[in-house]
Amino acid sequence: MPTVYDIPADILIRRLALDIKARKEITPPEWASYVKTGAHKERAPDQEDWWFTRCASIMRKVYLRGPIGIERLRVEYGGRKRRGVKPNKFHRGSGAVVRTALQQLEKVGFVKKRGNKGREITDVGKSYMDKLSATLKTELSKAIPELENY
Repeated sequence: MPTVYDIPADILIRRLALDIKARKEITPPEWASYVKTGAHKERAPDQEDWWFTRCASIMRKVYLRGPIGIERLRVEYGGRKRRGVKPNKFHRGSGAVVRTALQQLEKVGFVKKRGNKGREITDVGKSYMDKLSATLKTELSKAIPELENY
């Protein structure tokens, strides 16, 4: 049975974001339209539904690297800050975005806390993502022949 490892990340995240968007428990907070995703960014995201894409991406990272904490996820979503004539410097991503997304994924039941080690994927979340990966593999195997190499 195909798993998350067998599907390219961009295809899986795009499809998972569409499925997450259909759920009522996961909604963008009221501040999501004004916030930047990190101190290294100059502007807020251009996409209207960036929140669902970020939740899907976080869920995939928790599946692959869990248990993982908020600080490690902030590093994952960080980037270089352009400081004019001074050298670029690394800045972490927004903690509020990561924390709120994880809280919403916990409310749905896909992610759970594991003591002081961070968050990990639940059995419900793992089976949900594996089923989604299996359907994506069957749908895309004819359209993308390179997918057989995964």
